Amino acid sequence: MHLPLSPGVYIMHNKHDEIIYIGKAKALRNRVSQYFGSQNTHPEKVRKMVQNAAYFEYILTGSEYEALVLECSLIKQHMPKYNILLKDEKGYHYVKISKEPYPLISAENKVNEDGALYLGPYVSSYAVRQAVDEVQKAFKLHNCKRHFPQDFKKGRPCLNFHINQCMAPCRGCIPQELYTGLVNEAVRFLKGGSADLLKSLEAQMLAASERLEFEQAARIRDRIKAIKKISERQKVVMAKIEEQDIIALAQSTNGVCFEVFRFQGGRLCDRESFLLSEIDEKPCARREFIRSYYQMRSPVPPRIALDGEVEDKELLSRWLGELSGRRVEISIPQKGEQAKLVEMCRENAAEHLAHARSETGKNIEALDELGEALGIAPPEYIESYDISNTAGSENVAGMVVFENGKPLKSAYRRFKIKGFEGQDDYASMREVITRRLDEYEKNKESGKGFGRLPDLILLDGGKGHVAAIAPILKGRGCEIPLFGMVKDSKHKTRAIALEGGEIAISNKRKVFTLVASIQEEVHRFAIAYHRQRRSSTTISTTLRNIEGIGEARASALLKHFKTIAKIKAATVEELASVKSMTEVAAQKVFDFYAGER
Repeated sequence: MHLPLSPGVYIMHNKHDEIIYIGKAKALRNRVSQYFGSQNTHPEKVRKMVQNAAYFEYILTGSEYEALVLECSLIKQHMPKYNILLKDEKGYHYVKISKEPYPLISAENKVNEDGALYLGPYVSSYAVRQAVDEVQKAFKLHNCKRHFPQDFKKGRPCLNFHINQCMAPCRGCIPQELYTGLVNEAVRFLKGGSADLLKSLEAQMLAASERLEFEQAARIRDRIKAIKKISERQKVVMAKIEEQDIIALAQSTNGVCFEVFRFQGGRLCDRESFLLSEIDEKPCARREFIRSYYQMRSPVPPRIALDGEVEDKELLSRWLGELSGRRVEISIPQKGEQAKLVEMCRENAAEHLAHARSETGKNIEALDELGEALGIAPPEYIESYDISNTAGSENVAGMVVFENGKPLKSAYRRFKIKGFEGQDDYASMREVITRRLDEYEKNKESGKGFGRLPDLILLDGGKGHVAAIAPILKGRGCEIPLFGMVKDSKHKTRAIALEGGEIAISNKRKVFTLVASIQEEVHRFAIAYHRQRRSSTTISTTLRNIEGIGEARASALLKHFKTIAKIKAATVEELASVKSMTEVAAQKVFDFYAGER
């Protein structure tokens, strides 16, 4: 490998000339050669990356630090597949006080024109959710989706009433004036903190006592205690260091989670979790995470505490210092308060990872909300379809299945469009759905795979796709709910389509997340099959350039040997043993690749 022993950046390309990884090295030859040592010592992610690498290119730099700066810039520009790339899903967040006789205080991520009072915007979703939870408990306000007084006495009080965390207006015995007064106090607490409100409540408690209204005084006293308890709880996660971030990771066989605790004024003010499927070695992963995180987050604090070793610690500190305009220290605490905070951060990463890998309750909620939005029962078994082609060539479709809100990959299916040539997405979708229903008739006794009808079909497309498919379902007597998934100009999920128009889902976060993940997955699956077909066609064309090898023999060779490399390595006898091949044709193929062998 003719690489210099100089610092620089190396860039991996796959066979399609796409950049798949960008790294930096103190000595390029040594670093790059490590990838081609014993593959057993590399993590799975690195093995896959090396298998997909077709060639390298490199850029020399004057120093290792210059290489780090260039690496960060190139990764941000090209977003390579095998580098750690974090999605910035953070937006503005609000506290909403609904406009109704018995208002509901809730956390929201957008302002709707519904007449409600919105406090904010706030950057931290964590702080908003925490504040809403605290005022609901301190002032014993309801957090259910019932609307009062319409829903008075339509059900029993929930657990919150029995554990003294809600006064349960659902019982129909709480005066509206009293409840409105509590909501106003809660809003005052959210706007100005506890100090002024406590003074006001203490004055009200004394006045009630003087009027011999001891019940009222006792209620106010309890409220004062609850607010003081909140203030004490807020001091639990404190640090002597005023401003810092703490970063820790948890890893399991199913994935990785990075957790970030952000401290301002010595108090935990925000936290974030990032789930990743695979990482390199932990020191390298920490370096890549820090690089990616602080390219999308500001400000960079003067101190970052980690749960383990990190590659290029001094170089990272220098780079972060230039980003922030001040000195940045990276530490790995071993004892004392800081070590305890790091351990707490790691425990939260582990908890988030465990929760994310089960997600049962979350998925059930999303499916319930989806069913409600579409006017159907919660769909346990969802099939989704997408068409992929290039100007009508290699026209294919992908079908993905989500069961209980999770991908069921064993039920995924691929379709090659056979009924016509050219580009017609509606006709392609009609052919796919027709073939799928034909397979159901053949396999319905099994009740598995194609022998099971879905509770919902989602097409990657708008109302035109729905209108094209609806008559097929109706003609077969299949009462399967059918909808489309509409994208915006940036190819992001926007709404759900039906024959008569669209259903907005942007204000239904769980539904939006589920539908967006289904749309992304079916699009990925269809495109992957399309690319595979194009690649096979290219190889088949190469074989057909050999004298005596037509389409049938080319297909037979590919089916038997799987790859062009194995065909090149085969003997004349092995080639001749393939169905439809003769010794003469086998000799032609053998001779064609003689120079490459």
